[in-house]
Amino acid sequence: MKAICAGGGVGGLAAGIALALRGHDVHVLEQAPALTEIGAGLQISPNGWRVLAALGVAELLEPVIFAPEAIEMRVGQSGARIFRLPLRETAQARWGAPYVHVHRADLVAALLARLDAVAPGALKTGHSLTGFRHVEGGVEVVLADADSLRADLLVGADGIHSAIRAQLLGPDQPRYTGNVAWRAVVPLSVLGDVAPPPTACVWVGHGRHAVTTRVRGGEMANFVGMVETPAPAPEGWRTKGSAADALHEFAGWDPTITAVIEKAEVLNRWALFDRAPLPRWSEGRVTLLGDAAHPMMPSLAQGAVQALEDAWVLAASLDAAETVEAGLQAYAARRLPRTARVQRVSAANARLFHKASTLGRWAFYGPMALAARLAPDLLHRRQDWVYGYDPTAAV
Repeated sequence: MKAICAGGGVGGLAAGIALALRGHDVHVLEQAPALTEIGAGLQISPNGWRVLAALGVAELLEPVIFAPEAIEMRVGQSGARIFRLPLRETAQARWGAPYVHVHRADLVAALLARLDAVAPGALKTGHSLTGFRHVEGGVEVVLADADSLRADLLVGADGIHSAIRAQLLGPDQPRYTGNVAWRAVVPLSVLGDVAPPPTACVWVGHGRHAVTTRVRGGEMANFVGMVETPAPAPEGWRTKGSAADALHEFAGWDPTITAVIEKAEVLNRWALFDRAPLPRWSEGRVTLLGDAAHPMMPSLAQGAVQALEDAWVLAASLDAAETVEAGLQAYAARRLPRTARVQRVSAANARLFHKASTLGRWAFYGPMALAARLAPDLLHRRQDWVYGYDPTAAV
């Protein structure tokens, strides 16, 4: 089968590998002239690591990942720890795979290296896709230069503003979530004693929260700050903000947070958008994957992981079906309920992290702090449905 994946991000590359491993002729079309180092840190939970291992990518990432010691929650302004849950050993023992941090550029590089190994030359940059046409026995992909390509399958992994999604379901606009995000990556060597802890740490506050992690083998601190803002900022990972604005939005916060902002050479700031769960993902031999199908808030750290899950389940569903159309329907039926739940919980987490009053925060966080001390298993159990899921055994 000839398969075209539109989009050379995490989802498109992973889908290309998963399909190529099953013997299909894969072409990954990316509109950018080259895959450049954009984005920042990602958290890959055990459910995503299982896919990377099955794709043969995990071993390529070993030199650049960081396994956090624990999950922590702290008060943003004071830095006081609300709770700490062990993670490094727990992830392997409880969920059967590690929980790691990785820079997005390192993940994309590893996915691309693996794709080149199993399907040399599959990635084609500078190819902007504008639409498709159903044709007998397949699909015809239309490119921006008016050229066209025939295929047996088209996978739309072209992001939240997906041209393929728009043609499948009609034009619409993503919803502004009321939040903007800040991102930065800073070498630990310049932060000294105020470097973030070697954990996955959520810092909570009034109308905003931050997450600190470590990437590049633990040598870099990764910062994500989410702030409730009535008017959206420009979209896009490349949109730059100023340190003065970031410091204003996190004024009075713990020195760990303000130091990362002050030392960052580049601070990116953009609006966060999502969409309600779609009624369907597929039509004929065309389907959606990743943000094109289910954009979500970053508050559960599952955006990239859900794209990895999609990629594996898509390829496995096609492999198990009599026809491409039946495979795509099975894929969507397996994935839509799970990704819709992740979308809902991600949005709910953002609201919980932004509790307005001190009383409201401690009414929610107090029992969590107590449970972390007396019954940590109860808190880990809340994540079993996410981290304990094995996409490679789902079909």
